Amino acid sequence: MVQDTLWIGIVTIAAVLSVSAPVDGEDAVSFRRDVAPIFMNHCLACHGPKQTEGGYRVDTFERAMQAGDSGIVGNTDGDLNASEVYRRLISDAADERMPAQQDPLSAEQIAIFKRWIEEGAKFDGDDPQAELAEIIPPPQHPSAPETYPYRMPISALVFSHDGNSLFVGGYHELTVWNPQNGELMRRIPNVGQRTYALALSPDGKTLAVACGEPGRLGEVRLFDPENGDLRKVLGAASDIVLDVAFNPQGDRLALAMPDGAIRVFDVATGKAQLTIASHADWTTAVAWNNEGLMLASASRDKTAKVHDAQSGELLASYAGHAESVTGVAFHPDGKEVFSSGADNKIHRWQIADAVKTGESSFSGEVFKLSTVGEFLFAASADKTVRQFGVRAHNQIASLTGHKDWALSHAYHPSSKRLASGGFDGEVCIWTIEDGKSTVTFVAAPRDKTSQNLTTGQSAK
Repeated sequence: MVQDTLWIGIVTIAAVLSVSAPVDGEDAVSFRRDVAPIFMNHCLACHGPKQTEGGYRVDTFERAMQAGDSGIVGNTDGDLNASEVYRRLISDAADERMPAQQDPLSAEQIAIFKRWIEEGAKFDGDDPQAELAEIIPPPQHPSAPETYPYRMPISALVFSHDGNSLFVGGYHELTVWNPQNGELMRRIPNVGQRTYALALSPDGKTLAVACGEPGRLGEVRLFDPENGDLRKVLGAASDIVLDVAFNPQGDRLALAMPDGAIRVFDVATGKAQLTIASHADWTTAVAWNNEGLMLASASRDKTAKVHDAQSGELLASYAGHAESVTGVAFHPDGKEVFSSGADNKIHRWQIADAVKTGESSFSGEVFKLSTVGEFLFAASADKTVRQFGVRAHNQIASLTGHKDWALSHAYHPSSKRLASGGFDGEVCIWTIEDGKSTVTFVAAPRDKTSQNLTTGQSAK
């Protein structure tokens, strides 16, 4: 397992955003296009919300223009000599030069800052208080490798509307597989480094991809699942987006954000409609009730919550988990919620009073949950994917084909097939009527000599 996943940490990451200094005769320096990417790539780690060296932050334009603990303004309008950031960028003193403990910025990057200040240090975005990730133009992500030297953990997958294709998160791409035989059908490029969640709109015409690079950039990309065309980029953040869900009507999209918020967008326009700031740590999962009137959320703050999907009002907060909560799903009757997490359990609890009404125990962390029709599905670090009757909360099957953590799952009700993804890069396709695995394959583009398929796993 270690060898199969080591490449995640050692593959050279191409720059998310390229930066070059404008020359005489070109347009004025753009904060969004030219300056903000430098702040984000070289300064945010030490001067952002998680670490604030010298009391100075650069995660928004407004903060970058303010002073830190020294009382000296970071960036000034037209005055190079009064700009503390510019002085430190060009300083020869090791204890003063920024970025600290890194290579100096290139001459081109310093020239960008110089010209931006000389031109008045102008802001060309809509909201000077918005995070840098929100105002920077969406990046063109690096190309995926032609073949993968090692396997990728399968943290997200989803069936196409007709069930004839399976979309799987890869490295800077989605890979699309034939669930009948495990053959690679096509690849969708221009995706964030890792994919953490996938959601298909109810009509099957829009594929939402929650992706990003930890500690650097997160976003949700909307693709046409038929041709792979990119339609919109939503919810840009300075850390990964961990979940995404369409409402039952398909016109609203909820995002689980790393700042603890839930953000809701209008799918047609891409405009933000609602921000719910209720959790004290990462929001890890989000789900709509059957009517699209309520949103449930899970968080690393060890709680699961329910909110009014129109006003954002908090309706219930469940604190019964002893560890991080990673999955959440509504009971079909809309009166109860299932939540799961690192305490190795699924909890069932009432919205009215946040009182637990049942639980199921696993021997490993339980990841994201889904309810489809009369079934509840859960994947776990105990290498199983389990199917429950949603009303009686009785276990129907424990699918035991994975050799490593079962990280993700997706169910296609018409074909009655379940797909599950493992930490070791394997995908299993199951028929839930008999609990048998029809095909297992490594979801990574491989060379033709690689053995990719095995068959015949069964449920206990």
